[in-house]
Amino acid sequence: MSTVVTLNPATGERLAAYPAFADADVDAALDRAADVQTSWAARSFDERSAVLRRAAEVLRADLEDLALLVTREMGKPLAEARAEVEKCATACDYYAEHAAGFLADEPVDTSADRSWIGYEPVGVVLAVMPWNFPLWQVLRFAAPALMAGNAALLKHSPNTTGCALAVQRVLVDAGAPEGLFTALVVAEPDVPAVTRRLIGDARVGAVTITGSERAGRAVGSAAGDAIKKSVLELGGSDPFVVLADADLPRVAAMAARGRFLNAGQSCISPKRFVVDSSVAEEFTRLLVAEVAALTVGDPESAATDVGPMAREDLLEGVHRQVEASVAAGARLLAGGHRLEGPGNFYAPTVLTDVAPGQLAYDQEIFGPVATVIVVDGDDEAVRVANDTRFGLGASVWTGDPERGIAVARRIRSGAVFVNAVVASDVRMPFGGTQASGYGRELAAAGIREFANVRTWWVLDEPSLQAPASE
Repeated sequence: MSTVVTLNPATGERLAAYPAFADADVDAALDRAADVQTSWAARSFDERSAVLRRAAEVLRADLEDLALLVTREMGKPLAEARAEVEKCATACDYYAEHAAGFLADEPVDTSADRSWIGYEPVGVVLAVMPWNFPLWQVLRFAAPALMAGNAALLKHSPNTTGCALAVQRVLVDAGAPEGLFTALVVAEPDVPAVTRRLIGDARVGAVTITGSERAGRAVGSAAGDAIKKSVLELGGSDPFVVLADADLPRVAAMAARGRFLNAGQSCISPKRFVVDSSVAEEFTRLLVAEVAALTVGDPESAATDVGPMAREDLLEGVHRQVEASVAAGARLLAGGHRLEGPGNFYAPTVLTDVAPGQLAYDQEIFGPVATVIVVDGDDEAVRVANDTRFGLGASVWTGDPERGIAVARRIRSGAVFVNAVVASDVRMPFGGTQASGYGRELAAAGIREFANVRTWWVLDEPSLQAPASE
């Protein structure tokens, strides 16, 4: 029997080994999910809400243990892990309160005696989730999917298998029926075949993925082949546009904190700092100073700002991107190297003189690397901000919010923030455009992604005349 092994990225030590599911185990999990989904969908919103509210209580009661598990499996500082657990609890509470309203029948005035739009479960939702926010990214799909009356299967990242099983335990402890939510422990070589087989099963009504472009293309392709609904939340190379009138000390502080949160391993962190030439020198000086003040080290220490990267291969990939960019003309102002000692620690890095043709300009860097791109005026800032195949988030920083809004309207993205770092909020839709994917999570839009939008047309007596056109 194959196993999935998790490692502590701060020390390299082995954490746990989990037996991987055989095909029969995967089939049994799908059978159980499909069976229990019917009775779960028949429950009232109040009954489902009670389970989600208890899940929030369990998350808060177990906050310290869950946060430590997150930190030890993927390396983020404990303060960030605690915030992630609390955010998950907030999402459970939010959908427990609002799902009934979001999915309520909507009467429509037509020539029928009664007509309305209904929102009904799609069945079983398959989720393929990444390691960087291993609880939040699961519960931001699971809370709305379950409240909509669906069951769920999770294929999580192998290096956060403990977190996947922890979410399953939280929901069971909250009173969810056994099999309603199952974390599938799948060995890495088996992932493509298992995922495609599940997507092709008629009982799976939708699939959602947060991950890389490569993974998104594979899942989206399989969903297309099966004519199955999919939500793709993929990579991002978010612009952080600094206009000439920005408050530079405050903006530089936010730039550093936004970029190096979770060791830069976030799809919506600012990655390209697009800075007006009139303030570029001062902004860059302030940014480098902020980065120099960051404490890199043991993620279980309260003094740590930046922990290790989640895996060795990820660190090596980021370092190759930095080295190639410097070789192509970028200038290294800070970092650019692995830190000595055990663990996957990479020095917070700042690159300037970044231009097209360099990997730092053309690719997403998923790690602790900030790139500064100097532009002349608002028009060029917009052009550079849009000079990417991605379109997840964007932020604009200025002393004049109306000017910021005007600039932001010209930037393509799924979310845009003026004078604030991009972050997901359960009350607002979240998702991207272009190579950042399609579909939305969170808010009303997120729960409706996992519902069949159904038209109802009722006459009290049979119609006497057929429609003249379809």
